[in-house]
Amino acid sequence: MIDKITYIESNQTYPYKNLAVEEHLLLNCAKNQCILYLWQNRNTIVIGRNQNAWKECLVSKLEADGGFIVRRLSGGGAVYHDLGNLNFTFLVDKQNYNLDKQLQVIIEAVGKFGIKAQRSGRNDILIDGRKFSGNAFYETGTHCYHHGTIMLDVNIEDLSKYLTVSKEKLMSKGVASVKSRVANLTDFKQGIDIEMLKRNLFEAFQEVYGLKADIIKFEDLDRADIEKRTEYFASWDVIFGKRIDFQYEISKRFEWGQILIQFCVEGGIIKDTAVFSDAMKTTFIPELESCLKNCRYDRDSLCSAVSSATLSDDIKDAMKKDIILWLGDIDL
Repeated sequence: MIDKITYIESNQTYPYKNLAVEEHLLLNCAKNQCILYLWQNRNTIVIGRNQNAWKECLVSKLEADGGFIVRRLSGGGAVYHDLGNLNFTFLVDKQNYNLDKQLQVIIEAVGKFGIKAQRSGRNDILIDGRKFSGNAFYETGTHCYHHGTIMLDVNIEDLSKYLTVSKEKLMSKGVASVKSRVANLTDFKQGIDIEMLKRNLFEAFQEVYGLKADIIKFEDLDRADIEKRTEYFASWDVIFGKRIDFQYEISKRFEWGQILIQFCVEGGIIKDTAVFSDAMKTTFIPELESCLKNCRYDRDSLCSAVSSATLSDDIKDAMKKDIILWLGDIDL
């Protein structure tokens, strides 16, 4: 049971440090505590844990414009952050994780502007059918977080300029472009700003949880630990992940997300493989990579390898069945 809520705002916009602070707070959140962390990144593409950076955004263009690419710990798809966007993270112990309650804070904060928002599926919040907030989730041991974006006044032109959203994904959403699918809060209410949104979130956080929030300062956190984690998130290996010299590549979009598999094959045997996905379930991807290595590059062998993989929950078993059906029907 949560009997303590804590509020903290980042005082800077360097994305690698913001993610470092997020992880630091995650691992230092008390069992009975819920932390609300607000933060902003400047000119940043944030990709999901198992995504391929080069396929999700125009890397060279973003870097030439002084932007940043960041790989977060959670799954899901790529998003664009600028200073017209406010990010939030709820950090709790697993036994106190309550997505309904956490999302209610966002909905009530927006409601204070006279704007009616509603959930769509598991990870979007919409206004009049248009997305202004996307959410993702992460857990390690007993520690959990739920984080997301709130688009207040994002430059939509930049969003569509840097992101390379697949046509399959857009078709699955029933829309023709990124621009038509997203919205800013300022599209529905003029004259609001980030500071007003922060104030609404702080008030809604206390109202939904029925507690008075302790406020901690960014400067009071463990600087040494945060600097170490900042270096990790800023490293090339973490951002760009695994890159192999592949000869074959297959991809498909499922209800649970997009998946792309690259194969390096020698003498008919898969010597190396890389799997990328925007699926919310993140641990399945390395398990899939592992089971495909060293098997024969033919449909029966691939299906058999995936079928023999031992997965830990029902959702991932359903994903496995989808992949087996797909592999059994493709021409290699």
